[in-house]
Amino acid sequence: MTGNMKGYAIEKDDSRRIVTVPIPKPGPYQALVKIEACGVCNGTDIKLAHQNFKNFSTYPALLGHEAVGSIVELGEKVSSFRTGDRVTLPFGEDTAGYYSGWGGYSEYGLVGDIAAIQADGLTPDSPYWSESYFAQNLVPASLTSAEATMIVTFREVLGGIKNFGMTPGKRIVIFGTGPVGLIFTKLLSLSGVEEITVLDLVPEKAQRALQHGAKHAFCSAGQDAAALVRDIYPDGVDMVLDAVGVSAIINTAMSLIVPGGKICCYGISPNLQMNLDWSRAPYNWGLQFEQWPSKIQEGEQHKQICGWIESGQLVPSQYISEEIPFEEIDRAFDMIEQKKTDLKNVIVF
Repeated sequence: MTGNMKGYAIEKDDSRRIVTVPIPKPGPYQALVKIEACGVCNGTDIKLAHQNFKNFSTYPALLGHEAVGSIVELGEKVSSFRTGDRVTLPFGEDTAGYYSGWGGYSEYGLVGDIAAIQADGLTPDSPYWSESYFAQNLVPASLTSAEATMIVTFREVLGGIKNFGMTPGKRIVIFGTGPVGLIFTKLLSLSGVEEITVLDLVPEKAQRALQHGAKHAFCSAGQDAAALVRDIYPDGVDMVLDAVGVSAIINTAMSLIVPGGKICCYGISPNLQMNLDWSRAPYNWGLQFEQWPSKIQEGEQHKQICGWIESGQLVPSQYISEEIPFEEIDRAFDMIEQKKTDLKNVIVF
């Protein structure tokens, strides 16, 4: 397929606009995807839009990384996909003076057939190899494309749970009930963790966590978070999760953990420096950041996530605020900037 398509770009001057660029051409191990929906990621897209995403400096850039679409054209060596298959995570490439900020807010993108690449004996040093291909998987037929975009966040969070070592028997406190905080709560519950306490600054949002698997939920606005938690767990908790991306939570969390406990930070905060005051922490404690999900690991979580969805235990639509037409994509970003949406906005084409 040849011709042009529309995409959503951040220019060098921070302005956002819909632009016209060439439709990508699939290589021998790639397939062309007609993108049907793409979630807006508070943790990545908003920071890219403000040019404060860690270690990303290539602008202008085409945004979007939580896309789902249907395959419309196959490269000559593709064997794992068929035309019409719906797949996760089609990405764009550098094109027409625009760098790839993953490019999911575009009309077309590319996926790769990692099984075919491996079957031909190609290794990671091959130009045909990309780690992203491991997470470009088929989606359940029962889901709309907008719902299927949630699989990307679900897989990333489940990978974070495993990397943090959040296992049954752990007492865990979560700060934040945005989409990431709620999804951590739900997936921890599905993974067998029972002692989940959630804190949020908004009473209604805190209480919402109880519907997603939290055992306790509190509004922490104007409250002593340590007192709220230690009223339930006098000795402290095993783990505290920052699901907001606010560095100050690290200092607050120090007074909540038991000796040998861990503070877990998920995602990239716009503030990459802070003063740590560990006077309130136990003598032995840990601090772990999960900032860049492995696409290999993300692909490994795909089967479990789809199993929970197909069994009805995990309902993607519960984490979506609104489906917004691509032509109104500026509104989707504005809603997040103005804190007018609690959950995930999904762009539909």
